[in-house]
Amino acid sequence: MEQTKKIFALGFFDGVHLGHQALLKACVQLAAEHNAQPAAITFDRHPQSLFSATVPPLINTDSDRKRLLKQQGITQITTLPVTREVMSTPWVQFLEDLMADGAVGFVCGKDFRFGHRGEGNAEKLLAFCNQRKLSCVLVPDQQLRGVRVSSTHIRSLLENGDITAAAHFLGHPHILSGEVTQGRQLGRTIGIPTANIPIPEGVIVPKCGVYACFAVVGGKKHPAVTNIGSRPTVGGHQVRAESWLLDFSGDLYGKIITLEFRAFLRPEQKFDSLEMLQKQIQADSEEALRLLR
Repeated sequence: MEQTKKIFALGFFDGVHLGHQALLKACVQLAAEHNAQPAAITFDRHPQSLFSATVPPLINTDSDRKRLLKQQGITQITTLPVTREVMSTPWVQFLEDLMADGAVGFVCGKDFRFGHRGEGNAEKLLAFCNQRKLSCVLVPDQQLRGVRVSSTHIRSLLENGDITAAAHFLGHPHILSGEVTQGRQLGRTIGIPTANIPIPEGVIVPKCGVYACFAVVGGKKHPAVTNIGSRPTVGGHQVRAESWLLDFSGDLYGKIITLEFRAFLRPEQKFDSLEMLQKQIQADSEEALRLLR
């Protein structure tokens, strides 16, 4: 049986931002020219986590990253584990392993490094491909308003609650998915039933506060107000995403929901009573609906 030909996009793709999208677009185009499958290599955690105690938080979970990659036309995604064995693979061996998996070409950013001690780079990849008559596309950095598009810059925007600017650099709204877990159900007592999603360890926590979001459940979008924080009014401590879906009634426990962050409404604050909190959330919901419309 003949092996499927593949063009591999190489990177980590945290956030699948505009810079990544330029690279993925080149991968899809090159794959079409070769009648090949557009494929991507990514990692199960930040490659830095093996060598450094201070690791930047991830913009997306592994499953959200895969969803975003598929939206860009990538049909096969290989997630490599960040282990000493994998990260110490010599760069030539890394590429030869992908050739054995059907690679007929590669696409990467001009500053991409790979293989043992990061000894592989874009120039070496190009020389490797020329020698073996493989296709190779090196994609330059992308700029937006004079700023280089990078995961680092997007993380700082999210941490500052600048969700609109983050979406410009991402090329899509920031997303967070998770399974709805049982909370203390205090929201129900004030007529505001909320769906709680724990923020996975190692994933970025956007600035604590209230956001206008769309909550996607079973493929359907619902306008929502989301609080990122520890809920100080009711003595909470653990930071999580708590969403009130404004046009939904029914049970969400155990369901996976994806939050699309659209606007930052206000910082998290502590109220003197549940009544005052209820009043503010009602006002937040009206503002969210206005913005989401």
